[in-house]
Amino acid sequence: MRTILLSLFAALFFCACASTKPEEPMKDVIDRVMKVAEQQTVAMADSLLPQEGRLPRTLDPKTGKLLTSDSRWWCSGFFPGTLWYLYEYDKSEKIKALAEEFTDRVEQEKYTTSNHDVGFMLYCSFGNELRLTGDTACNDVLLTGSKSLITRYNPTIGLIRSWDFKKDVWQYPVIIDNMMNLEMLMWAFKYSGDSTFYKIAVSHTDKTLKNHYRSDYSCYHVVSYDTITGAPEKKQTQQGASDESIWARGQAWGLYGFTMMYRETGKKEYLEQAQHIAKLMIHHPNMPDDMIPYWDYLAPNIPNEERDASTAAIMASGLIELSDYVHDELLAQEYMDVAEKQLRVLASPEYLAEPGTNGNFLLKHNVGSKPQDSEVDVPLTYADYYFLEALNRYNQKLK
Repeated sequence: MRTILLSLFAALFFCACASTKPEEPMKDVIDRVMKVAEQQTVAMADSLLPQEGRLPRTLDPKTGKLLTSDSRWWCSGFFPGTLWYLYEYDKSEKIKALAEEFTDRVEQEKYTTSNHDVGFMLYCSFGNELRLTGDTACNDVLLTGSKSLITRYNPTIGLIRSWDFKKDVWQYPVIIDNMMNLEMLMWAFKYSGDSTFYKIAVSHTDKTLKNHYRSDYSCYHVVSYDTITGAPEKKQTQQGASDESIWARGQAWGLYGFTMMYRETGKKEYLEQAQHIAKLMIHHPNMPDDMIPYWDYLAPNIPNEERDASTAAIMASGLIELSDYVHDELLAQEYMDVAEKQLRVLASPEYLAEPGTNGNFLLKHNVGSKPQDSEVDVPLTYADYYFLEALNRYNQKLK
């Protein structure tokens, strides 16, 4: 009997081992995704080449039709940036030519003073072109755009105004997303030597740290300021489940933004803030096991709520960079482990589109603004952009 039991155990153990597939090496994951990304992105670009000035935005959730925009849409810089990340990976001359073409479609936004998204528009496109090619023509575009952006700064308030709409609701609205536009200002400071850019970026970061965050290190989406006193007058949301909820992508913007501002300034309080945000996001009880967040950590119908792949992509990219700056090796490894898990899940069939599907976007299951029923469970250009950025950042660590 004992011999039979041992034989049975050995057989079961062998079967279990045989049925367990070895984990795909991250280098292979990255190579696989980049091949799909090139197929999808080139097909997207080729379809838009005849349409002068047009850039991809998303898909109509009802018809599946590609929705495009001109350069004025806040996301206009992400598709050119996606092409530049592909070029960074494989140095394809065809990809480079497409990246230059679609980057040029955004150039006129260097004169834009009507919104805070000039950093997204220009630094994701021309910023990456400058970084990868050294083309000095990009300098004028980025410096002009930076000068346009700081026209929205009010020294009494100490922040860059985000939006000009809902003037009957908000006196001076500032959204957490605005942290992402400061990187271009830090570039402008280093390029021009004009400390105005530095002072504005640091003031904006300091005031955001002070007024946007709750005691648990979650953040409000919108903080509106009194234009006379400069003090906060309202703390609300536009895209979250409620004013006091934890809108997931907003947390990722903050994580990424404070990490970037630490890199640019060396100010320890920014590094500490980024670590606090990372801890909240990673260990929140409503974070799913696969690390792809719900669109809001406090959405009312969890677990029956949409996931947001764009949040995971931004978060992964931010965590990979943050891991370089922390002195605690275990914490740095945790950040890398979480980012790797997110990238593996995003690279799975659940989220990564098959070539020729998903309107030639990469990632499925993103949420733009659930309260407005806008861009819910659809592909989005910034999800693809930060996904490829995160993959490139991870790939650098493998070298």
